[in-house]
Amino acid sequence: MNHRQHPIGTGFTAAATAEDVVRGLDLSGTHVVVTGGHNGIGLETTRALAGAGASVTVAARNPDRAAARLAGLDRVRTDRLDLLDPASIDAFAARYLDSGRPLHVLVNNAGIMAGPLVRDDRGYEVQFATNHLGHFQLTLALLPALRAAHGARVVNVTSGGHRLSDIRWDDPHFTTGYDDLGMLAYGQSKTANVLFAVELDRRWAAEGIRGYAVHPGIVLGTNLGPWLAEGEERTAWLSDEELRAMGLLDESGRPVRDPAREMKTPQQGASTSVFAATSPLLADIGGVYLKDNDISPLDTPRPVAFGTSEDVPSEVVPHAVDPSSARRLWELSERLLSASRVPERRG
Repeated sequence: MNHRQHPIGTGFTAAATAEDVVRGLDLSGTHVVVTGGHNGIGLETTRALAGAGASVTVAARNPDRAAARLAGLDRVRTDRLDLLDPASIDAFAARYLDSGRPLHVLVNNAGIMAGPLVRDDRGYEVQFATNHLGHFQLTLALLPALRAAHGARVVNVTSGGHRLSDIRWDDPHFTTGYDDLGMLAYGQSKTANVLFAVELDRRWAAEGIRGYAVHPGIVLGTNLGPWLAEGEERTAWLSDEELRAMGLLDESGRPVRDPAREMKTPQQGASTSVFAATSPLLADIGGVYLKDNDISPLDTPRPVAFGTSEDVPSEVVPHAVDPSSARRLWELSERLLSASRVPERRG
């Protein structure tokens, strides 16, 4: 399989922060949308882009709560978006298009991770529906604004967890086989994020719209979880004891920070998203999976020892960048969205 997964030597390290990546860049006149841009790495993505001069719209289920988190940031606005509600996605896109603003950067950042099996009103498994299908619908709906930018980037926040599962083509919504932690479903949704970027770039690069998938590293405290509303405190889906066994918490219960081993601050975790959104080094490159502010090398699939202190690999594996799978997922996603739409009443 031919692929583009070759590091280019950007000069940034795993320890670089989002502010490091944009230092010296002037993003004045750049319009950005960041889904979930008020929590965790999304907040740091918003902060860095706005700090460099961009105008940022943060899309959130509760825009008032999001606005409170973003207070004090210049050139930042909020708007309502529920990625599990097709009508909400269409309404958000319509409001953005009506504003007449081009869209230079779309950061598909919001996401949920693991937990018990939950289905949305369509019967779709919620990790796949939120992390992939919602962003797929949003991106297609915003295509006129992306075209109007005459040079745009779509950044999908994925994870090294894509290594856990390819797309379950015959059962993407887990009528069977859902594991206790929901990690296979999470892995499938993260594979979908990468394949979406690959196919988007193939379809739209000629129009100046490039696609990227980024692995942020392991960033604790990002409030991932499918079963509570945005911003609510929740019981962690892994206990402190389990997180200590994985080497993610120290004995005092504080997150371990070791960017060379993936364990990053939110500012470090946001850096690769910001790199994908802004770096001139990617001007002629797209359809790639990034980690640590560079293009990831292609790795061979290996067993993932999730739940232990063993380092979990995060380089991209072939199933996530396979061009035929990317096309197949695009077509599947279109069918799933079409099947879930309610025909408009007439008369």
